[in-house]
Amino acid sequence: MRLQSFAKWIGTGALAIGLMAIPGTTLAAGNDTVLKASEAQKMLPPAVYYKAQSASVQMRNSGGVKFADGYYMLATLVDTSGYSSDVASKYQAYLLTEVPLKFDGKTLPAGAWGIGFIGGNKFLVTDIGAHEVLTTTYATDEAIKRPTPLQVQADPNGGFRLYEGRNYVHFTR
Repeated sequence: MRLQSFAKWIGTGALAIGLMAIPGTTLAAGNDTVLKASEAQKMLPPAVYYKAQSASVQMRNSGGVKFADGYYMLATLVDTSGYSSDVASKYQAYLLTEVPLKFDGKTLPAGAWGIGFIGGNKFLVTDIGAHEVLTTTYATDEAIKRPTPLQVQADPNGGFRLYEGRNYVHFTR
């Protein structure tokens, strides 16, 4: 029995060490895996539907989370050049989630959503018809060393951060 337990322990450790060795992949609490753009883009469509139009996604500006139970959350910036300025100001990225997420204690159901970091430190989530679904505030991380247009990182206090440059919103499952 002890040998089997030791083998399981070694196997689990080897899996974690193996995942940490994959470039661009990091583990968060609960063995959830943060996905970098190179991993997220394998699952994202080349174009998305929002407000009666199709827009191409910016694969290099994407990220996500693979949760320990195999479900995903993915986000990618979108080319909004064909949209009116009032829609483009609120809709900068597409968020796909297979599970409900919590932003500042507010639950966002599984689905496909338009998201934007807008004036007044507001993070806005809209449905694919551009109707507002959820609004919360975002924070700014001046300490981030290499801000990118969009990325997901594990939050040191638990959960995750969805970044747009230095601005971020905290979310949990």
